Amino acid sequence: MTAGALPRTRSFVGRDGILLTADVWGEASSPPLVLLHGGGQTRHAWHRTGLRLATLGWRVVAPDLRGHGTSQWSADGDYNLGLFAEDVRALVAALGGRPVLIGASLGGLSALLAAGEAPRAAIRALVLVDVAHRPDPHGARRIVDFMRHRPDGFASPGEAAATVSAHLPHRPRTADAEGIRKNLRRHGDRWVWHWDPRLLDSFEGRMDPPGMAERLLAAARHADVPILLVRGGISDVVREEIAEQFCDRVPHARRVDVADAGHMVAGDRNEHFIDAIIPFLEGIE
Repeated sequence: MTAGALPRTRSFVGRDGILLTADVWGEASSPPLVLLHGGGQTRHAWHRTGLRLATLGWRVVAPDLRGHGTSQWSADGDYNLGLFAEDVRALVAALGGRPVLIGASLGGLSALLAAGEAPRAAIRALVLVDVAHRPDPHGARRIVDFMRHRPDGFASPGEAAATVSAHLPHRPRTADAEGIRKNLRRHGDRWVWHWDPRLLDSFEGRMDPPGMAERLLAAARHADVPILLVRGGISDVVREEIAEQFCDRVPHARRVDVADAGHMVAGDRNEHFIDAIIPFLEGIE
């Protein structure tokens, strides 16, 4: 596979028949690995990761979650976390071969419930990217505030890229607006984020609802697979004490930090992220 290889596009059917669009890299005979993006992102957040993991021998599938990108929106505007988990179960069943799940933020929570709550998805291992049983409230609030910012959109992809750079000052700024364009859609003469704005109604006030932390810890303990928690070294969403508590409460979980990465670990330090997970992937039976 060449460095500039483009992924193939495939559709999957999630809960209630919702259509999910996915990018696929690698050979059909290679072991499957699923990349699940965070809330407010799209499958394109994984482009460099998907390509690199495919060169390492994986068949990589990166879907747009429901309500994101070119996947269908929930008709009734419901984006309960359980629906995302059901979509992950459907995707795992369609792929077969007990895939590895790598999920960031919302994608990680969805994967965790799919793997640890009945009916448990048949997977080989789970990688949680800067997500654990509870977020730091200030970091979670910052994400929601950013998603609510600029509801009228942007005049150009370049303006959107500048807004992202201001939100993520630790990340090297790029003059290339083409990557950000894939996370936008046209709305009249404006560019808006490529996700259903009704998502925010589900996120608001539900980032750490009563009982959710124990539910997620129970799911992690019941997931009978190796778990790796990858924390951004400067994350304001998964603080170090939260990561430590998660690993203390989940005996088969281990942790690695990616230095100088925030909540969006792969986007901030993609090569370091991949280097951090390779030993875990190589040790999976």
